[in-house]
Amino acid sequence: MSDGTEPTLIYMTAGSAGEARRIGKALVEARLAACVNLIEGMKSIYWWEGAVQEDAEVVMIAKTRAALVEPLTAKVRELHSDDCPCVVAVPIAGGNPAFLEWIAQETRGPESGGGDAGNVKGEAD
Repeated sequence: MSDGTEPTLIYMTAGSAGEARRIGKALVEARLAACVNLIEGMKSIYWWEGAVQEDAEVVMIAKTRAALVEPLTAKVRELHSDDCPCVVAVPIAGGNPAFLEWIAQETRGPESGGGDAGNVKGEAD
């Protein structure tokens, strides 16, 4: 049974580095994600509107909790320039317990005691 605290990765793409930064920053500031990694230089080949398309994109990988997948997705849809932005959730099966706790702490928001959870890796770098 899920209680929403399960750590989750969100895989997303954006059409430009600027758009990816803007979305990533908004997600972290809203505490919908503890961190968003931006990976530039990705090429996508895909079907859209009946034709094969090819575009440069920026990959965004967010670390969050299962309970925040829906509000995070809604925020991305609000901010994204695409009609149908890529936003998919992937459960995290395990990992460094301290890092997974950091994700939980940083996505709780100030009202529930979230915030700087200590010296867990320089994730904002």
